[in-house]
Amino acid sequence: MVHSVLMVALVLTAPPSIPPPQGDEVVSAASRLEQVFARSAPIHGGLSEGPAAAIDGTIYFSDIPMGADRGMILRFDPQRMRTTVFTDDSHKSNGLAFADDGTLIACEGADGGGRCLARWDVRSGKRSVIVDRYHGKRFNAPNDLCIDRRGRIYVTDPKYVGPEQRELEHRAVYRVDSDGSVSELTHALSKPNGLVLSPDERTLYVADTDNGSERIEPNAPPSAPGPMKVFALTLDVHGRVIDEPRSLIDFGIEPGCDGMTVDSRGRLYLAVRTPQRPGVMVLDPVDSHEVAFIPTGPANQQAANAVGLPSNVEFGRGAERGMLYITVDQGLWRIALRAVGRRE
Repeated sequence: MVHSVLMVALVLTAPPSIPPPQGDEVVSAASRLEQVFARSAPIHGGLSEGPAAAIDGTIYFSDIPMGADRGMILRFDPQRMRTTVFTDDSHKSNGLAFADDGTLIACEGADGGGRCLARWDVRSGKRSVIVDRYHGKRFNAPNDLCIDRRGRIYVTDPKYVGPEQRELEHRAVYRVDSDGSVSELTHALSKPNGLVLSPDERTLYVADTDNGSERIEPNAPPSAPGPMKVFALTLDVHGRVIDEPRSLIDFGIEPGCDGMTVDSRGRLYLAVRTPQRPGVMVLDPVDSHEVAFIPTGPANQQAANAVGLPSNVEFGRGAERGMLYITVDQGLWRIALRAVGRRE
């Protein structure tokens, strides 16, 4: 555990090459992206991910490297404009979320990571594993999560990187109950990624982000890319899926949605990694129409050297409830909105 200062008072506005936001209902045309953190640690590759708002209003997020580097969880304090290292060994954490008791829940991925759901006591820095198996078999690479009012954790388990041999047949969406029991909700999606609950917790939205490339068996050829969609799954009061996934948006062959969040009115905020139009798409899930769009990078880029690709989004809390935090490339950005998050 390390609590050292990485950067103080970094506030850079988006360069002119990034188009202004659109959608007056959600964001003012005068509002601009601000960068509040850029990686400076000597780790290589990967990206920032999983912003999560703590009860005190600070923002925790993952800095995920490739290969042997261990990865970090960072903490941004919007009052002091200071980013510190919460831990310099994140076990390759990806998605993060805070439970109602103030503990931090982390999805730990593959490529040398923990391949589990872990809990951090943010005061003591103590980490403990919540669960790392389903039916006795190790998870593939837990990616993202959300938590309902009863403390049940919904988690996606795809696999994008890492040499680890898969034990589970499916890349599925699971629910982890407070007693640690694990239930598979669906494996109908090809490669489930980001997810979020609707404000009434009766719909679970999940991104299917299948970029192919994984060798499911050691000697098998790489798989071809698959669906790039966002689905809605209807839940009953017990947190079980009760119908077939309903497609909300199809990105076709372009890279689609990674992480997502929801505002107090139930609108979806999708981190879209398409090089031709990278940014946060705000979608009305009732009829799937685009309400607003917040660009995070230049338009019409070539995929090989694209920049400004967002990975995940989260609203702040308390006085920051109208601030949207976005992990982009290897940094943390934010923008003030007219909308607010669903949590106080």
